[in-house]
Parts: sequence; C-alpha cells; structure tokens
Amino acid sequence: MYPSGLLSLGLKERGGTLNSSYPKHECGVFAVYGHPEAARITYFGLFALQHRGQESAGIVATDGYEVREHKGMGLVSEVFKEEILSRMVGHLAIGHVRYSTTGSSTLANAQPFVAHHGSEYYGIAHNGNLVNALELRRELEERGSIFQSTMDTEIFIHLMASHLKEGLEGALVNSFSRVSGAYSLVMLTKKEIIAVRDPLGFRPLSLGRLNGGWVVASETCAFDLVHAEFVRDIEPGEILVIGSEGLKSLKPFPSSKGAMCIFELIYFARPDSNVFGRNVYLCRKELGYNLAEEYRPEVDLVMPFPDSGNYAALGFAQRSGVPFEMGMIRNHYVGRTFIQPTQSIRDFGVRVKLNPVLPLLKGKKVAIIEDSIIRGTTSRNRVRHLREKGVREIHMLVSSPPTRFPCPYGIDFSSRGELIAAKKGEIEDIARFIGLDSLYYLSLNGMIKATGLKKEDLCLACYTGHYPIVPTEETSKYRLEK
Repeated sequence: MYPSGLLSLGLKERGGTLNSSYPKHECGVFAVYGHPEAARITYFGLFALQHRGQESAGIVATDGYEVREHKGMGLVSEVFKEEILSRMVGHLAIGHVRYSTTGSSTLANAQPFVAHHGSEYYGIAHNGNLVNALELRRELEERGSIFQSTMDTEIFIHLMASHLKEGLEGALVNSFSRVSGAYSLVMLTKKEIIAVRDPLGFRPLSLGRLNGGWVVASETCAFDLVHAEFVRDIEPGEILVIGSEGLKSLKPFPSSKGAMCIFELIYFARPDSNVFGRNVYLCRKELGYNLAEEYRPEVDLVMPFPDSGNYAALGFAQRSGVPFEMGMIRNHYVGRTFIQPTQSIRDFGVRVKLNPVLPLLKGKKVAIIEDSIIRGTTSRNRVRHLREKGVREIHMLVSSPPTRFPCPYGIDFSSRGELIAAKKGEIEDIARFIGLDSLYYLSLNGMIKATGLKKEDLCLACYTGHYPIVPTEETSKYRLEK
C-alpha cells in the first residue's frame, strides 16, 4: 500500500477511529495500459482496493503527451467526482489508496508521487516499506536531492533521476538494486507502465488483461470489478515494462527464497482475492478447520467478531460440528468520522460498530474466532460487553499464532511494547487481561499448512522474530526491543 514515511509514527485506526487493536496495512496500487478510459478504470480498481487504505487516494493519467493528476484525503468516492475523472483523459494511468504507518497523514504524502525530469514525467505508487530508507535519503540529500515529502516512495524517483543517463531499463535496474525491503509498485511515464515487485515478494502484485490492454493490481478482486482477466502474478524480483511493443520482463536480481507476508492471507487481502496463488476465502476457512483439529472447547455456538474472523469461524464450525451463529451484528454505515458521545454513554466505541444478539447469546457458552490479537484492547472491551449482557462463558480461538514481534515491512505495529503477546508473555496472562475463560492460538504448523505454501517462502517474522531482511534501529525507525 503505502507510502512509508520517514518521520513520526502516526498510528490511526483501520477505516476510522475504532479498531485500535487490529493491524493496519499500507496501501493498494492499480495501473492501466492501453484503455481509452484508463483513469476511470483505475477509479473502479481503487474502489475495489479501498480496504487496503482509507486515508488518501490519487490517480495520474496520460495520453502520451500531457500528464494529469488528482489526489485528495479521504475515500476514493470522496476524492473523485465525475467532473474530475472526465478531465483525466489518456490511455495510461496509475492509482493508489493509502494508509500511512510511518509517514504523516497529509496531502503532501498522498500518492501517486509525480516528478518532472527533462521532457519526461514519472509517477509512482508504492505498497511496502523500505528498511534502508533513511540511509538512502541521507545519501541523496548530500548529493543535492531536494525531497518534497516524508515518504520513502520518493526515494525511488531520486534514484531513477541519477541513473537515467543509462536509459529507462538501466535506470530501473540500478535504482531497484539499491533499495532493500518490501515493495510492490507501479510507475508511469508518458509511454509506459512499469510494475515492480521486490526480490522476496513480500506484497502481492498481479497482471491482468482488459480489452486488449493491460492492468496491474495489488489484489485480483480489482480485476473482477473492471472485468479484467487475471494473467499471472508479477514474480518476485521482476521489473515488468508495458509499452507499445507489449510486455518486457526484466529479472536482474539473483533468485532467493521468498518472504511472502502471511498476514495478507490471514487478514489484509479481501476474501474474494487470489493472493500468492491461493484463494483468500478458502485459506481462511482452512485456518478454521485446523483450529478445530487442535482445540474444541465445550460450547453452545461458534461466532466471529465481524468481519475479521468470519471465514475461519465458518471453517471451525464445519469441522467441529458446533453451530455457527452471527452473534454480533455489524453496523456497516459507520463513517470514518462521527459525533463523539458524552461521557455518560459508556463503551460507545464498542457498540457503535458491533452489537450482540442478546436472545441468542444470553446464558450461553460461546467460542469466538478471531484472526489475530495485536494490542488486545478492542477484544477486551468487546468481551466485557458480552459479559455484562449475560454470556455465560467466552472462549476465544485465534486462527494464527501469537504476534510477538514488530513488522518493519509495512504493518503498523512497530514496537514489541505494543503487542500484547510480547508484553504478557504467557497465554494465560493474555486470557486474563481480555477476560476469557480460555484462549487458544493456532499453531505455527497449523497456520502454514492452511496456506498450502512452503514455510521457506513465507515471512513469519511477526511470530518467530526471524527477519528475512534484518532491520536496524537507524534504517527502519522501528524499535525491536520492548
């Protein structure tokens, strides 16, 4: 997703101000080549990727001569209106939805980022986080580069500018050989669309076909909305140039084992997407199956906290035979901002989005399926609310292992001190903090088995502390100690 900034860590809520215990992602990217309404197609592509970032949205389009851009703070539907899209003519476009983690949430940091160099324009939209961003920025500034934002995304542009004398392909290869970390991105010139995925393949990026043209997206659900046909994933370490002569694939980096972010399958990606070759919906159900194989408390019903645990809860119910119920009802019309209640209205943040079905739950023993517990505060408030409403026993099963280590590659839990599994240590202590009768986490092997992928191809650092690219305090701005 996102532009990873270089300054303060401004943690915000996913889709608003309520879910502080859940992880936040970075961003989503989309690109179109060879469609007469490229900007409009990109608009719909971003709409499908809105779950990957809700702070800002932007589109850059070109007809091969003039480059037009529009960015704004807010949701895609808020930033773009018909009169704006009608002016963004051209058959090439890239777009971006953003959730900031390490960069401030301001219009200056909204993407795509656009720069003018000679007679050419370069636009870039980035999903990921660089771990050597500060080092590169310092080097570039010492050589005379003037930065316009706090995003690490802008580093790509400055690196490109310093290598353009070697031609576009040479500049791409030399620039991306300098950066280290997670990046799936799209670039735009007046004539080409370029898609790049880092050598370890942390973040997903896919290629599709649309009416003789090409589309690139963070997730395949965006292809479905615009009626594009999925062709293949952009390979880890691949630089794909899309131009008038078709596709040209550059693979300049030595092959290595993968580091695909397992959180994409567990939490981030939309259930109707295919990510890393796996259908997300079916993978999450398989996580629930494996939970049921490992632990089955004596309960009357199984339920999720919508929407994060829905599909694992379905899998758990089908494998265990315990009845599945939607014991909490979600209000889908809560906006990104709302009028705050007075102090007399207790636990407003718990009830404004989810409310229990009391006749179903009162006096019952329930198993709640969650996909992760990050900070624990939201789960604690929700469990307390259920206790107050007369739920007899509450058991929580999590479809992933305890999250004990921070992520420097594009998820917003940046220090071990934020993570309840790192702070509390023992599972019993976490259960006591949340107010549960029992707490069970899916084993690491059970989680990996559910993905259908090889352990050596996955990034499991947030569970194991084994980092595919070792971050440092200086270069990543992440605190790995408590």
